[in-house]
Amino acid sequence: MAKKARFAFFASSSPKSIPSSPSSFTSFPASPLNQNFTQSMMEESVEKAESVIRKWDPNTPSFTKIVSLFNHSRKEAKEFIRCVRDLRRAMHFLVSQDSQSPKLALAQTLMQIAMTRLEKEFFQLLSSNRDKLDPESVSGQSSISSNSEFDDFMQSDDEDEDDNEMKKAGESITQVEKASTVVMSDLKAIAESMISCGYGKECVKIYKRIRKSIVDEGLSLLGVELYKGSRFHRTDWVTLENMIKNWIKASKIGVATLFRGEKQLCDHVFAASNSTRESCFYEIANEAATNLFKFPEFVAKEKKSYERIFPLMDLQGAISDLWQDIEMIFHFDSVAGVRSQALTSLQKLKVSIHSALTDFEATIQKDSTKALTPGGGIHSLTRSRMSFISSLSEYSCVLSDILADHPLPRNNSWLESYVRTPILEDEQQNHALSVHFAWLILVLLCRLDTKAEHYKDVSLSYLFLANNLHFIIETVRSTPLRDLLGDDWLAKHEDKLGAYAANYEIAAWSNVFMSLPEEPTDLSPEEAKIHFKRFHTAFEEAYMKQSSRVVSDAKIRDELKVSIARKLVPEYREFYRKYLPMLGQERNIEMLVRFKPDNLENYISDLFHGTPILGFSSFSSSSSSSSRKSLRCVSG
Repeated sequence: MAKKARFAFFASSSPKSIPSSPSSFTSFPASPLNQNFTQSMMEESVEKAESVIRKWDPNTPSFTKIVSLFNHSRKEAKEFIRCVRDLRRAMHFLVSQDSQSPKLALAQTLMQIAMTRLEKEFFQLLSSNRDKLDPESVSGQSSISSNSEFDDFMQSDDEDEDDNEMKKAGESITQVEKASTVVMSDLKAIAESMISCGYGKECVKIYKRIRKSIVDEGLSLLGVELYKGSRFHRTDWVTLENMIKNWIKASKIGVATLFRGEKQLCDHVFAASNSTRESCFYEIANEAATNLFKFPEFVAKEKKSYERIFPLMDLQGAISDLWQDIEMIFHFDSVAGVRSQALTSLQKLKVSIHSALTDFEATIQKDSTKALTPGGGIHSLTRSRMSFISSLSEYSCVLSDILADHPLPRNNSWLESYVRTPILEDEQQNHALSVHFAWLILVLLCRLDTKAEHYKDVSLSYLFLANNLHFIIETVRSTPLRDLLGDDWLAKHEDKLGAYAANYEIAAWSNVFMSLPEEPTDLSPEEAKIHFKRFHTAFEEAYMKQSSRVVSDAKIRDELKVSIARKLVPEYREFYRKYLPMLGQERNIEMLVRFKPDNLENYISDLFHGTPILGFSSFSSSSSSSSRKSLRCVSG
């Protein structure tokens, strides 16, 4: 039946409707002499083709039945393809002259044998050269010839009649690339020969079946399964997170190597027919690629929580990185569904990521923990949220696109003042990102203000705010947040930190500062005694209270100590120098004047380590003990 169908194809075709090469015999002058000469040449082509084609008849008992033509002798393979081409031309001519010609019937029989042989060769080349046609080898080739009508096959075969090129290959990788190129050239020659002779359907069927199985197997080895939404509802997050990590790796290999390689191989083998290579690539890749890009959509639909935002952003980043390859590989209209699925997954991920950001902001605003940090140290909320925010800043490329679509209200002028104003139009996305990060930190600062109000001691509230703000500033300074928020943001918040520290000093030490008389003053011995007692009481109270305070950063801690000492020690030293001699005759003067000026500095130096002092023991003003020894004696 196939024979009759092929014969009908040639018999019903006119010379004008049959595609022909520039050397087609329809271009010869129509004189009787030339026509007879052409008739003779065509019959000679049929006879020559018969000797070559019958030798490789797969239905004969000869050794050629079990031997591959293309593996046995590339020279004979080249001649076989040439004979098929000449036979096709002869059949075109014979059909135009006499559709009942015995020579035409013979030519049709020979064509049927040749196509059966080429079909077998095509299958053998595809199935036995999987290692040479693996997508990594194909996609790694810098360029692949796209010549049609068997030109690349003929040219390459002419160049290596004696396999000179394979013998000259010095490195194994060169040998692999050469072998891959040879096999691809053979496949292309067979495909174009079969398609031009009307046997494209058989050729394409073999190609689709074998190459689709290779793509499916490759994805399976990468851990890609058939994804269904119902499965995700039953999967715990730890398992799902591992699946996400595996998918990211698999998608990079799948797109950049597997699908790219298949596309290049398909484009090369079926270069002569746009519709054929599009149809082949659709059958091979569409289902598998669509399934691959469904995974992120299913993940995005799962229960949203801000803790899950990073794997979601990893997924979005992976698809975005692959997008250029996706557009290039799946550019055919028939595989537009792959692009559409990838875009759908991207959009679903964007929605989920933005929802997670909103959830994160809400957790800060709704944090209701009332436990106070001992000594005004850094709150766990500050540590956890700043760690999260700094990690978010590492995903600027992913978040900039999302936040540009969800800008904060423009009426937040007080927020805008903390963020750099964009200079160029193309900085708008980054500006939206900067504003959003500034907003998240501002929400955290406001929440910390609320927590500071829970301290009964005002000075402790200011120290708490200073500690936490300093932690936030240092986190910004040492992470990508610095580039997003800018030096102006840092400068403004450092000023705010200085204000907190100054307010702490006033609230914590003002009673001590005010216990000394204002200069110039001349006091009587009794008045001096009152001021000594007042100073002793105020300092002891302040010291015992502030010794339990915490300043985590050594630099800030030292700056506070120096600031307090500068305000206190010089004034006390002058007061001590001026009025102590007046009390020389007083009994129990050690109980009255308990602090020497140098001792004050030593006491102050032990502040802000979070070590509470239980009480002062008697301390003689005449004691010459070192400061460290003195500080160890004050408890008990």
